[in-house]
Amino acid sequence: MSGTPQGRRIGGLYFSGTEIRDLLVAWLALGVAFMFFFVGGSAGIGRIVAAGVVAPLAVALSTAGVAFLLHELAHKIVAVRYDQVAEFRADTSMLFLAVMSSLLGFIFAAPGAVHHRGRLTPREHGHIALAGPAANGVLALVFLPAMAAGSLVGSPILSLVGARGVAINVFLAAFNLIPYGPLDGKTVLGWSKPVWIVSFVPAVLLAVGLVFVGGLGFGGPF
Repeated sequence: MSGTPQGRRIGGLYFSGTEIRDLLVAWLALGVAFMFFFVGGSAGIGRIVAAGVVAPLAVALSTAGVAFLLHELAHKIVAVRYDQVAEFRADTSMLFLAVMSSLLGFIFAAPGAVHHRGRLTPREHGHIALAGPAANGVLALVFLPAMAAGSLVGSPILSLVGARGVAINVFLAAFNLIPYGPLDGKTVLGWSKPVWIVSFVPAVLLAVGLVFVGGLGFGGPF
């Protein structure tokens, strides 16, 4: 018997057994990596233990883990829309690097990528590339009410999930729109300079203002 789960069709999309496995592995590894990153690496492990591990891991999985994976799934959805054969593949070496770097207090996360094949126009390539950052922008808006609700009802965990969800998604949108190397921004810019400017400039301003200046997402007990 194979250890790979069976393929499934979810919401009109087909996911092979290998793809499902890779998505789960990437989600869990990213959750662990960001759990360590948010407490400053190995020096903050005591804070994780004091909180009981479950809560810190759940916060990381529901914020960073979801942000990264829905970014990749957005690429897949648009690629399939353009009649591509598209599947996510985890990069185990990069996931290992993410966990190891997080223990040192910083993080480099590249969980894998959606690989697709078929004939595409530059416009279609641009749409597929833009889908990932766009998904992060939408997710940031989804997490915003959770942050506000947490403050209203006095729930530190809900506020933490909301703040980290907003911060991570804003940062991911801006970072991936940098027009360099394999990042989405290079493909978007190659397709349409105006679309890239309209997407990149607001994302960078939000990331700088909220994350780097405002420190959003880095508070909390863990």
